Parts: sequence; structure tokens; C-alpha cells
Amino acid sequence: MALAKISGENRRTKSLLFLICCALAGISPHLMEPSKNLFPSITLAVLLGGYGLRVVLRDRRGNYQLQKEHLTDDETLPKVDVLVAARDEENVIERLVSRLLSIEYPEEKLSLWIIDDGSKDRTPDLLQKLCTKFSRINVLSRPSMSGGGKSGALNSVLDKTDGEWLFILDADAQLQRNVLLRAISLALHGGWSGLQLRKSVVNCELNQIAAYQAMEMAMDAVIQRGRLASGGVSELRGNGQLINRKVLESCGGFNEQTITDDLDLSFRFLLTRSPIVIMWDPPIQEEAVTSFSALFRQRKRWAEGGLQRFFDYWPLLISKRLSNLKKIDLACFFLLQYVLPVVSFIDFIVSVVLFEMPLYWPLSIVAFSISGLAYWKGCSQNSEGPKLPAPTFLNILGATIYLAHWFIVIPFIVLKMSLFRKTLIWEKTDHIGS
Repeated sequence: MALAKISGENRRTKSLLFLICCALAGISPHLMEPSKNLFPSITLAVLLGGYGLRVVLRDRRGNYQLQKEHLTDDETLPKVDVLVAARDEENVIERLVSRLLSIEYPEEKLSLWIIDDGSKDRTPDLLQKLCTKFSRINVLSRPSMSGGGKSGALNSVLDKTDGEWLFILDADAQLQRNVLLRAISLALHGGWSGLQLRKSVVNCELNQIAAYQAMEMAMDAVIQRGRLASGGVSELRGNGQLINRKVLESCGGFNEQTITDDLDLSFRFLLTRSPIVIMWDPPIQEEAVTSFSALFRQRKRWAEGGLQRFFDYWPLLISKRLSNLKKIDLACFFLLQYVLPVVSFIDFIVSVVLFEMPLYWPLSIVAFSISGLAYWKGCSQNSEGPKLPAPTFLNILGATIYLAHWFIVIPFIVLKMSLFRKTLIWEKTDHIGS
């Protein structure tokens, strides 16, 4: 099965089968004898808890860290294209251009591209003025409803660029001037095909929702680095990703049949044996959403895109293309990230109907405990970006409770994917210019 031919067929059927399997897993323990009905949950808690603990402990400060002697000389630096897909970004587009122009990299080896993807606000006018003022900025405009979402926008500029590497940013990205130089040096020295900068939050002091997202991003980096150090899989996160053009072309470019280009591309890199590294410092800085409604809109897209890739690529994920360690890592990640929320939701509904206690609480407690440990580890580390929230007991407790939103979002998305046909729409996160 060629990667370029995967187009996301039969996702509705696959989602329905997934829902049925989760329903059976959630209901079955309630049909067992009381002396045995906790056995499935306890068994999974031991196995997945051991996996999660190993992952968190394997993340160490020295992992994948750039040494000063590894910095690449200007003469040997590869050509890099910086690409930004922007839609309705009038609040941040001027700041973005300022950040792009400040990147420390030889000008003759750096091209800066902004793709205006059918903006309906003042973004096109602002870009026209900025392009006139700064000749280094290249702008490509796509008509409204061109299709393909962010992937389509990025694909539209590939034939106009020739850089050996692509540096993908979101419109709200804020970055240190030397971040590209350090990232490309780490990628070249380590032989990585892709590099993801740790994501950090610039507005984490606005409210607790933003603060918990800052902690969540630190936790995610810890888990990603730990998975990689354990022989598992690490993933791209969209904003702040550095990717090798030849590898991207061998994968068939950006997939326009997905709503999360970064997660889909992560699997394409994985299946072509093209490793991705997570760089802790310096991070890429971005805005967190500051309301529950915006959070749920964002997380619904992430959840749906995350599930889509498993449904699309599962025949290849269980093939000989992947090592056993990577298969185990993916299986454990899938169980914790997607299966557990759906099974726990069904378990809760059944327990309410039968006036019984939920039976998957041991697994849920272990999963939340591992998350709390990852929070503590991530927020305890130094950060060259915005200061991370202190890993106090109350902060970790609040952030752990905050994670429960996934136990609502993922079951909702699975049900939606099972019952309704999906129209691919790139629902962007609004940026206010924090």
C-alpha cells in the first residue's frame, strides 16, 4: 500500500467498528462476577502504567540536546524555506513578519513565504503592504474555499520553493532569533528527518485555562521525548516543525484528506523510517486559547485528526515496516489516548444505568497519575521560553483534572465520526495577538 494512495476511505465504518469494540469493552466487566469484574482494568493498569512510567522516566535533560560544537558553519548550512499558512490573521500578521525578518540565518539561504488561504479580513491588505515594504517576504494568495485545508495551502507553494528543508510555522508563532540555526544544526548532526520544537504558551498568565495548556505542552514534550528514548514514536505538532523536503516528497507531500496535517505527516515519516526528534530549547511560542468553548473546538479537531490517521494507516502500522518496539509504543499510546476515554465514558453510563460503581477506575487513576508525574517533570525543567507554571501540588492537581476534558471530547468525536459523514474543513484557532 503506497502512502500517496491513502485517502481516508471508509473512516465512518472504521469509526463505528471502533465504537462497537469500545462499547463491548466498557460493558463486559459489568457482566462478570463481582469477584472478577475489576480484573480487566487492573491488568491494563499494570501494563499501561508500566509503559507510561518507563516513558516519563526515560526523558532526561541531556536527551537530544544541541552542543555548541555541533553548530553548523554558515558555509555548509542548507537552504531553508520558511512556510506559514495564514487565514484571517490580521491580529498577528504584522508581528509574524517582524519575527520572520529577525531570523538569524544567511539571507541567500533563506526564503520566507506566507500563504494567504482565502482570508476575509484585513490580512490580504496588510500582506500587500508588508510585501511592498519588505522585499524578502513572498506572498501567495489562494482563493477562498480552495480545498485541502492547511495541507492544501502548504502544497500550493512547494513548486515555487527549492529549499532542502522546510520550516513550518503558524501565524501566531513567536521565536528566538537563533532558533532555526540551532534546530537545523541538531537535525543535521543527529541525522534526523524531522524536528519538532517544544511548544510553549506566551499568554499562560491570562487565566487558568491558558496556564494548564502551558503545563500540558510541557507534559507532551516529556512524553514525546520519553517515547523516542524508549525506542518508540515521536510526532510533529504543526507549529515549529522542521522537515526534510526529500522525505516529504517521498511521502507524497502534505495529505489534503486530513484536518491535522502534522499528525498525519508524523505517520508518513514513521512509515518511511524517517525519524523525528523533539527539541526542548529553544521552544516555539504560541497563544493558548482562553475559553472553554475555544478549547473544545480546538480539541475536537485534534481528536478527530488523531483518530483519522490510525484508521487510515493501521494496515501499515501492523506491518513489517515498523519494529516491535514501535508497534508496542503505538498500541499503548492508542489505548491510553483514544480507547480509555471512550471505554471509561461507556463504563460510566452503564454504571449509572445499573446503579453500580464504574469498573475502569483503576486504569483511569493510573493514567492520571502518570500524567501528573509528567506535568511535574516538564514544569521542573528549565525553559528558554516563557516561564512555565510552578509544579506545585495545586497546579498539578488542577492540570490533571483539566485533562478530563479529553474524556468528553474523544467519545463525542467517535460518536460523530460513526454517525455522520465528514466534510473536510480547516477550522483554525483564532489568534488575538497576545
